[in-house]
Amino acid sequence: MIKALLKILCTCIAVVAIVIGATNALVVLTTEDDIVSVDEASGYQADAIVVLGASVFADGTPSTILQDRLDCGIALYKAGAAPKIIMSGDNSTEHYNECAAMKRYAIAQGVPSEDIFCDHAGFSTYESMYRAKNVFGCSRVVIATQTYHLYRALYSAHALGV
Repeated sequence: MIKALLKILCTCIAVVAIVIGATNALVVLTTEDDIVSVDEASGYQADAIVVLGASVFADGTPSTILQDRLDCGIALYKAGAAPKIIMSGDNSTEHYNECAAMKRYAIAQGVPSEDIFCDHAGFSTYESMYRAKNVFGCSRVVIATQTYHLYRALYSAHALGV
């Protein structure tokens, strides 16, 4: 009886691992050709650069991960990949606002305030991509995030026709 249960459990674990692995492979293989350097993106003429949010410290400064995303988005902006930046992040409570911290950081790095839009309801990657298209009217975006996250962001964007 115990051997049969262990066999079933091992089979279930193997199936789950295969499904997760296949899904990850699909996402990576269908998006890897869309990942480009800042220099390559300079001629894109996208509607906007979408910087995906990440945690902000209690004092309002961006975490290391978020600062990395912001630096990438700012470099893309300065390279001319798009004329506007959408800062997409969490602002679900009165005391936590990723977008405000992101905008302050970008302005301090020389990005004009009028070229920065805040998406305060970017609670997930999918929602950020959905809102870039359906709220901000973008049909072509450049996404600023870390490579491990970029595959999923691009997959979501493609699924939405962005």
